[in-house]
Amino acid sequence: MNSSIGEVPPEWLEEIINLSAERIVVVNRDGIILYINPAYCEFLGTSVQNAIGRHVKDVIDNTRMHLVAETGQAELAAVQPINGSEMIANRFPLIVDGELVGALGTVMFRNPEEWMVYQSKIQSLIKELKYYKRRVEKELKSKYSFADLIGNSPDFLNAKMLAERVAGSRSAVLLTGESGTGKELFAHALHHNSGRAAYPFVPINCASIPEQLLESELFGYEEGAFTGAKKGGKKGLIQTAGNGTMFLDEIGDMPLAMQGKLLRALQEKEIQQVGGQKTIPVDVRVIAATHRNLEEMVKKGQFRQDLYYRLNVIKIDIPPLRKRREDIELLAVNLLKKLEKRFHRRGIEISKELIRRLENHDWPGNIRELENVLERAINVLDGRVLKVAHLPLYLREPYEQAYTVVGGKLREPHGKPQIAPLRTALAETEKSLLLEALAVANGDKLEAAKLLQISKTSFYDKCKNHGIKSNER
Repeated sequence: MNSSIGEVPPEWLEEIINLSAERIVVVNRDGIILYINPAYCEFLGTSVQNAIGRHVKDVIDNTRMHLVAETGQAELAAVQPINGSEMIANRFPLIVDGELVGALGTVMFRNPEEWMVYQSKIQSLIKELKYYKRRVEKELKSKYSFADLIGNSPDFLNAKMLAERVAGSRSAVLLTGESGTGKELFAHALHHNSGRAAYPFVPINCASIPEQLLESELFGYEEGAFTGAKKGGKKGLIQTAGNGTMFLDEIGDMPLAMQGKLLRALQEKEIQQVGGQKTIPVDVRVIAATHRNLEEMVKKGQFRQDLYYRLNVIKIDIPPLRKRREDIELLAVNLLKKLEKRFHRRGIEISKELIRRLENHDWPGNIRELENVLERAINVLDGRVLKVAHLPLYLREPYEQAYTVVGGKLREPHGKPQIAPLRTALAETEKSLLLEALAVANGDKLEAAKLLQISKTSFYDKCKNHGIKSNER
């Protein structure tokens, strides 16, 4: 038998129907059965030859097929008693060339038990899908609001008030300031207070993603785009942020080649996946952050001027902690409350002497360094009051006459000796060196790694182990 391309031979159609999972019956306008497949006949306890040509009411108990053939009104997921059980039936009117000619009936589940088995399988999948959906939504939501931005110093309040005014804008925002000043918190708060708050907040650390992977991470890729590409491809972070906010942290570390591709995406509001040909429209708000001087980088040809102007629509400069010393006590108290929850402690106080010492420090690591210092202090605390004795050595030096080291033990005047476990002391020393290297390198993590004579990967791993989050600001 010959058949042209695109046509299914008539004798194939019946076999296709018979192989389908559903039981099928077709009646004309008068309710006479024109077709019924063997699967349905087996269920009914009859044969195809015995059923065809008879009225549907004589073959199927409690049927409504003849009514659908008369009225043209579909009946979906209807429960129908039959053969001492109940089945789930769908009934559709058959309309050919605008004329009602009959009805089609299908039975997907022969009894409620079949439906329950099917439902239990579907429900487990739905629950799993909902779990991952909630997880993704939680991870892609802003975690901080403007209420979490603590401080009363004039410079800080000016930055905070400007951020509150522009939060609802669609324009790009550039957050500048030293490492550890709280730029990421500002980004979270901007998204939280915007009209995009219900949509994703996607942070992207431009320095931590290897250069060779940055394009596929940002734009995504199609299946087979490169060796090892995930089957089915992968959605990029820009597309994931659809209708929401994309936070480009450490934008100054983005390679020049990627800067041009990012600029095009922002200007055209569309992206093209790696290995793909079609363009995908995107609608995201961009918040960028850097501790670098982008204007100087532009002059040196290290950063694209056109991208700089695209990002620098609204610039918010966040002051370092040394320029807002009046906020240190307030910040310390708030950070201590957060640390109490983490360490399951309550009622910890900070001595006035310790507050004065904190206020006299220059804080090259800013708020991040302050939090790390307080965390260290809680780890060695044996009472309920944080004192100068609980600070790292580099913050205790002006007090060494009052707090002396004897036999490897730190003695307070007329007090009991304190000593930290070796593992704690070594970890604290490593953490302090990481922070000091960051401070000397002005937040440049590659430079800090070079100063410590370790690889960039090792540096990021150590920062992660000590809670020094490289994507925090």
